[in-house]
Amino acid sequence: MDGETQSPRGSNPEADDQTVEIDPSSTVLDLTSFQLHDLNSVELSPSLTELDLTANRLSSLDPRIAHLSNLKKLSLRQNLIDDAAIEPFSRWDSISGLQELVLRDNKLKKIPDSGIFKNLLVFDVSFNEITSLHGLSKVSNTLKELYVSKNEATKIEEIDHLYQLRILELGSNRLRVMENMGNLTSLQELWMGRNRIKVVNLCGLKCIKKLSLQSNRLTSMKGFEECVALEELYLSHNGIAKMDGLSTLANLRVLDVSSNKLTSVDDIQNLTQLEDLWLNDNQIESLKGVAEAVVSSREKLTTIYLENNPCAKSTNYTAFLREFFPNIGQIDSNVFA
Repeated sequence: MDGETQSPRGSNPEADDQTVEIDPSSTVLDLTSFQLHDLNSVELSPSLTELDLTANRLSSLDPRIAHLSNLKKLSLRQNLIDDAAIEPFSRWDSISGLQELVLRDNKLKKIPDSGIFKNLLVFDVSFNEITSLHGLSKVSNTLKELYVSKNEATKIEEIDHLYQLRILELGSNRLRVMENMGNLTSLQELWMGRNRIKVVNLCGLKCIKKLSLQSNRLTSMKGFEECVALEELYLSHNGIAKMDGLSTLANLRVLDVSSNKLTSVDDIQNLTQLEDLWLNDNQIESLKGVAEAVVSSREKLTTIYLENNPCAKSTNYTAFLREFFPNIGQIDSNVFA
């Protein structure tokens, strides 16, 4: 969701002063990067199911949107929408069937009232100025994906009813404690990088497959033992000095513990499915010790990063790794055919 926005075919940066030609038979309207200040030049067909207004200059909502009773997806990403502009949403009953609402990268300071959307599946309010998650209690319990990254939230709250949630993105906030997630038993992806978390607490969740706690304040890896479904674990840029708590993660394919304080590689002897291992920017001394620790996934491993460790200064560094791991395709930034 963070890639560059591409202009649709036929888009015009100067479209503000021109009529936008729309196929009246289409149910999808994509006005990405038209740089519109308003929708006065746009005809909104009542049959629309998807309306994408990404990367425009809208500071208010066209009231005609309220009558698009077939609308399922609405994106207002990267506009100038503030709390006052989004407020009418809570009264637009005709679009209550909306399933996807994207308000990413605007000027919101609080969670908008989305209580009327009883079938909402995706809700994205990332890259705003939201200081509290207060208001999420009104979000429908049908929600499967929630994105609140790059805001100013300090506490995880009002999400305990979202038992169907599969993806939760809370990265780049001011969170200190992992809490109030015990009911999220369907959660498969949890992204909490760039916060202030010191202790891992997954609240008993066992179904998570992808987890990121990069750039926090962790000093220990304990807390993942029961996450036996975990396939990808990202813990770079913390203060971890020892690898432990990983031996039960038999399904782990990707492990990133780069930029920590590790002196050795431990507790991964049981990880037979490991494909990507990131250990760069630590203090690991023994290249042989690394090999012994990863011997169970010797055949599986295709990528390993060890640069900026003492062991990477060995004269036979690359040759040793290529010989030990028969299917290795990448060592640090070097890719092999």
